[in-house]
Amino acid sequence: MLTRKELISDSALCVKKSKGCLIGLAVGDALGDLGRDNAMRNRYGIVTDFFTSESGSTDDTEFALLTAKGLIDCAGKLTKETALEPWKKYILSEGGLFDRGGRPLYGAAANLYRGMLPPQSGTDNVMNNDDGAAMRIAPVGILWAGDPDKAADMAVLDAQVSHAEDGITAAKMVAASVAVAMVDGTTEEIIEAGMQQLIPGTWLDRAMKTAMKICDEAGCIEDAWADLHTQLWTPTHSVAAEAIPQIYAVYRLVDGDYKKAIFWGTNFGRDADTIGAVLGALCGAKGGIDIISDQWIERVRSPSGVCLKFAKNEDIVNISEKLADIMRQL
Repeated sequence: MLTRKELISDSALCVKKSKGCLIGLAVGDALGDLGRDNAMRNRYGIVTDFFTSESGSTDDTEFALLTAKGLIDCAGKLTKETALEPWKKYILSEGGLFDRGGRPLYGAAANLYRGMLPPQSGTDNVMNNDDGAAMRIAPVGILWAGDPDKAADMAVLDAQVSHAEDGITAAKMVAASVAVAMVDGTTEEIIEAGMQQLIPGTWLDRAMKTAMKICDEAGCIEDAWADLHTQLWTPTHSVAAEAIPQIYAVYRLVDGDYKKAIFWGTNFGRDADTIGAVLGALCGAKGGIDIISDQWIERVRSPSGVCLKFAKNEDIVNISEKLADIMRQL
């Protein structure tokens, strides 16, 4: 595993990994959204490529860009106050959230409109224990590459705008794991970095133990598939205690292999956009942009702006380069 110092001494590598992480996230998000679309499943059975002409971003990619823009605007000086600024600048001032956002994201925007501030905007909020903070937190892991504890601490500042309890812990887990993936941690080290953020006795902690037990007993993803769906299933709405353990289980069972992670994650069903997005971010952070085909890069680099209108005018490659520059200055 690299040290943070070794990583930031290589500017080209920093850029490759930052691009890999955010583009990987966008690919997983878009393909995962296709993977749970009934029309696509009826025609193709499983999703292995883009079958439409649109980029297909959902709130996962667009909120990850919100986090990234906020980090760029404050030059990585993330505080309770600067974490709130992108919500004001890119959401509230532009008419709020539009289509296909998660419930706690709409709730947080409504709370902010009322003048409520974090952490109350996250605690007094509907479904604040889902994965809507974890899906957007990868840019924090990029900036604090090689320092998973710092990445987790910074993730709290971003996540508490909209989430609480397991919702915040899930964001800490993903940020820490991305931070370790950025410095070439092994599959075990990347998973352990996330596990270290768990709070004993919580729903998410118990669900992660269940998922890891399924992995232990199954040994391969084909044999774990049914149990990962049935034992972690939560009625009516996916929460962090469902999706996050599923993500880590898939990552472990494919041993961090990018193509396998995208295949299994984006065909997972239900919350496949978030599952695919986080898996793509982890794999891309470790493997860099070179593991992703040029065709897929071009397909996802310009988001659709379906949920956050500002995102339609952003270039993920450009955003990734700016994050890499800031990472090297922290």
